[in-house]
Amino acid sequence: MKKRILAVLTTVVLGFSMLAGCTTKSPVKEDSGSDAKTEDTADKGDGKYNIGITLQSLENDYWAGVFGEVEKLLKEKGWDYTLIDCKDNSATQISQIENFITSGVDMIMVHPSDPSAIEEVCQQALDAGIKVMCWDDKMENTTVNWVLDNTELGKTIAEPAADFIDEHYSEDNKAEVCVIGYPQTPILLERENGIVEGLKAAEGKYEIVATIEGLEAGPAQTNVETVLQAHPDCKVFVTIGAGADIGANQALLTHYKNEIPEDCGIFSGDATEQQMRAIKSGNEASNTTVGFEGSNARTAKACVEMYEKVLSGEKFEGGDHDIFRPFVVINADNVDEYLADYE
Repeated sequence: MKKRILAVLTTVVLGFSMLAGCTTKSPVKEDSGSDAKTEDTADKGDGKYNIGITLQSLENDYWAGVFGEVEKLLKEKGWDYTLIDCKDNSATQISQIENFITSGVDMIMVHPSDPSAIEEVCQQALDAGIKVMCWDDKMENTTVNWVLDNTELGKTIAEPAADFIDEHYSEDNKAEVCVIGYPQTPILLERENGIVEGLKAAEGKYEIVATIEGLEAGPAQTNVETVLQAHPDCKVFVTIGAGADIGANQALLTHYKNEIPEDCGIFSGDATEQQMRAIKSGNEASNTTVGFEGSNARTAKACVEMYEKVLSGEKFEGGDHDIFRPFVVINADNVDEYLADYE
């Protein structure tokens, strides 16, 4: 028990020291345009909103990219905010949420390391009159969950990979495929299972020779290099997200000395700027990525719009408690449209 108390106190001290530089203030709050109000946050006399955001990890290229854009938008609005990650540690995340409750924020956005581990502390936030928005998971004790259908997302990631296999391989010349997942996180395991299911559209023309982990670029690159040592002819990599795509792309560029064969490709989710620029180049392994709103900037805009809806007091009850996000397939044909967001 003493160790637990000490860990929490240490996290509190570190958390506040880290956050000193990422809070902005303004006396003005923009009108959300919603008529559905609740007393706790809808008509604040001081005209400010204060948001606490705790993410699973800022080492992940996708989350770091999106929330860099979110920060820009919050600064433009003049809202107070605290943005931190928990290094994929539930105890740390619980302490961060407790700190947000103590500081009296108007809304907490959680991107859970383990959704079940934070249900109780999120209920405490709700009891304190604080709105709670969950990114990615269908939690119970929240105001709203902003989620993806990860099984369908996995299938959508796999669809162009299956088409690619159909084009370049046959039953007599099967593609060697590597699936890159992250089974520690339930929603990413769902996505990985969706990928495996979606690949079946090319049944008989491929063999999955390796299933590895890869959430961040560095470890993913190392794991792909290991796969290539064991399976030097493995040329199709289907991944859950940006880190795995970026890491695999670098490993393949090295493996093929920057001369990527036409029957080699990476198919992924997330659609970060780096992934899309690799697709646009036409001479890297990254082939297709599935974005959600389309780009980091578009996702950030949609995320902040959700903040506005929650803070305005909009009701998310029954079937509306889970808001599903759309996704879009980005390839060489339409990548310029989404890269324009970064120009």
